[in-house]
Amino acid sequence: MCILESERLILRRLRPSDVTALAVWLGDYDVAKMTARIPYPYHEDHALDFITRGQGNDHVFVIERKKDGVFLGEITLHEDGEFGYWLGKPFWGFGYATEAAGRLVTHAFTMLGWERLNAGWFCDNPASGQVLAKLGARHNGSALRHSAARGQAVLCHDMLLTRADFLRKQAA
Repeated sequence: MCILESERLILRRLRPSDVTALAVWLGDYDVAKMTARIPYPYHEDHALDFITRGQGNDHVFVIERKKDGVFLGEITLHEDGEFGYWLGKPFWGFGYATEAAGRLVTHAFTMLGWERLNAGWFCDNPASGQVLAKLGARHNGSALRHSAARGQAVLCHDMLLTRADFLRKQAA
């Protein structure tokens, strides 16, 4: 797996030294509940297992700030074409999710040759929906989706991002 860079960020592979940061940020219910797959409570054992078992064909990247190397969150491109991301709560609202997602999507479309990607956002997380809209994603239906942290199904808005829509949005 490669290292991806943007203006302020480095997207890199997970390392064993990331266990504590993963456990701290995902140990915050406000972060974990906005994801579909992250359990809550989340502990260092979860993080260590995630790092050591490997991620199969998924492209999993740590989102790291260039200027100081701070671990901000994670972004994943799943082998089924879905991508997802999360940031530690102190890093919300600074444009990091949009920047990281834009870099990952560029990689998927230009280097991996994918034509379309999917992502979703829970109805109580409109900021994630705004990130996806900024990339050019279009609403592609809504359905209940299980949230491991919440232990229940939550309304999720599914978004579709095509290479053509992404390139149009970038050119605008």
